[in-house]
Amino acid sequence: MVIEYNNNGELTMGGTSLKTVAQSFGTPTIVYDETQIRTQMRRFHEAFKKSGLNYNISYASKAFTCLQMVKLVQEEALELDVVSEGELYTALEAGFDPQHIHFHGNNKTKHEIQYALESKVGYIVIDSLEEIDLIDRYASDVVNVVIRLNPGVEAHTHEFIQTGQEDSKFGLSIKHGLAIEGVRKVKNSKRLNLKGVHFHVGSQIEGTEAMIETARLVIQWLKENDIEVELINLGGGFSIKYVEGDVSFPIEDGIAEITEAIISIAKETGFPIPEIGIEPGRSIVGEAGITLYEVGTIKTIPNVNKYVSIDGGMSDHIRTSLYDAQYEALLVNRNDQADETVTIAGKLCESGDIIIKDAKLPSTVKRGDYLAILSTGAYHYSMASNYNQMQKPSVFFLKDGKAREVIKRQSLRQLIINDTK
Repeated sequence: MVIEYNNNGELTMGGTSLKTVAQSFGTPTIVYDETQIRTQMRRFHEAFKKSGLNYNISYASKAFTCLQMVKLVQEEALELDVVSEGELYTALEAGFDPQHIHFHGNNKTKHEIQYALESKVGYIVIDSLEEIDLIDRYASDVVNVVIRLNPGVEAHTHEFIQTGQEDSKFGLSIKHGLAIEGVRKVKNSKRLNLKGVHFHVGSQIEGTEAMIETARLVIQWLKENDIEVELINLGGGFSIKYVEGDVSFPIEDGIAEITEAIISIAKETGFPIPEIGIEPGRSIVGEAGITLYEVGTIKTIPNVNKYVSIDGGMSDHIRTSLYDAQYEALLVNRNDQADETVTIAGKLCESGDIIIKDAKLPSTVKRGDYLAILSTGAYHYSMASNYNQMQKPSVFFLKDGKAREVIKRQSLRQLIINDTK
């Protein structure tokens, strides 16, 4: 994605003036570079093709989903990972082939299991022993399942987005015997077919070491227990660049390292390499999206701080409050030098409603200016809420100089549509 200032001093995305977008469609608005999204998907495809292995790439819906996003995923020949009834419903309404949908979740309800079975999804990812019995009970035909393993590998990332460590709500522990018990239960069930195994070590993972270490552990475990599978799903969690110092996962080199390691491990152990799956989400849409805001109140506390408030906040940008995540901001409507450190704050009634704590902005920023917060394509709209009865923002895809609305701004009426009088 190319973000740069044009000759008029206006910030542009792929050549489109973001000032024009903000003025035309209002703020807050999340804008995606559609070409960048497609490019990321194609990079993963090309990297795996070079490996010579059988593979599948499944987009993680939780990063960002809507009807048009699902259609784009299908056009680029990716499969789809869903974690709720709502995500499955969205995918089906978009016309996505259910055979290429995988249903995840650590606490699937009985209704969700039934819905997934009725929809004939490609496979269900088992996350608990009890779930095996539930699926077997409700299934009317043979169902493909994949067991999510807890490998006991800790990734170097924020504790809230680690998922593969021993103390995790996700998966069946290899170390404590739950994984092998799960395999036995599936094999003894009436209607379940063990298609494969799945693991996920965490999110915002910059390197390949944890994934390779876990793949080695899993393959050795499969070999030692004489478990044959058609699929090993490595999960996702590939990193993106939010601020200077962050590293975007090197797709080409990273996938090459992972696949070469798997080939080597398979040779060492004598284990036949099955189909390899991954589930990227953030790395596909994260850097392709930005959020546009309008500046409102500017409050200077002498010798303490300067607050620049915007017309959104933690209702559409929760990750700073939740993870202490860091972001970069740019002034949209003119290219002035960023010569001052300020705090960019939201408008919600919470002291913790902060977008960026130490943002570099021009000292000329004033009410009515527009700001762009970069790398907000993942876990922003999908984590948006109506706290303070804030309306969820509109979302646009930009391509070839044109803006295409993919999600309308939530109306005031929609805020109370489910209320009773």
